[in-house]
Amino acid sequence: MAAMVNSNPTTALIVGASQGIGLEFVRQFLESDRVDRVYATYRNPQSELFTIADSRLRCLSMDITEEPQIATVVKEIQTETTALHYVINCVGVLHEGAMQPEKSLRQLNAEQLLHYFQVNSIGAVLLAKHVQPLLKHSDRAILATISAKIGSIGDNYLGGWYGYRASKAALNMFMRTTAIEYKRTCPRAIVVTLHPGTTDTQLSRPFQRNVPSEKLFPVERTVGQLLKVLDQLQEKDSGEFFSWDGSRLPW
Repeated sequence: MAAMVNSNPTTALIVGASQGIGLEFVRQFLESDRVDRVYATYRNPQSELFTIADSRLRCLSMDITEEPQIATVVKEIQTETTALHYVINCVGVLHEGAMQPEKSLRQLNAEQLLHYFQVNSIGAVLLAKHVQPLLKHSDRAILATISAKIGSIGDNYLGGWYGYRASKAALNMFMRTTAIEYKRTCPRAIVVTLHPGTTDTQLSRPFQRNVPSEKLFPVERTVGQLLKVLDQLQEKDSGEFFSWDGSRLPW
């Protein structure tokens, strides 16, 4: 359990908890008694999320591409608490039905690019906008968003995957800028983006063939590693981009 002294009951909001990394964050938060209350958002009502029997868990339907739904969820949380100590956004899209990462300029189309940005970038900064009042307390707080190393401009040597790369780069800029504002409005809040490593989830499954087995993490390992990174963060780290091993990534 993290070494943290709180004057309020410890609360967490996990966004995108229907499956994969988000669902595992919910499980590990509850299993470790890290928090007193977990709010978890979902889009899929058939999710394994609903098999978790724990009175500390409250599930809330939300589509991060719909700002009114974000506002409604935050208002619901505010009826029960004035403070969040963890906000972890695990929402992301890489492929969806016929939508696949673009390998060349010939494959680009505006509709797909807009969808990448709506899910991977815009939703995250609108979330930061609405949760801000719940992070204006005197306890240590974290706003963490799952990004990807592929969104690093400085680390891009292979090209391709235009929409995914660009939307994750935009996400990093949104969160960096949020961190600057939060230093004035929520000075105890640490804002970071996280590269989880290649994790065995539905998002990465079609692209795992050439990934060495030692570099393909089970979701339990990924979340355990990311929690270690979050536990070690200090206020001076706000606005940074971290890999699963705690190293800083280039923008």
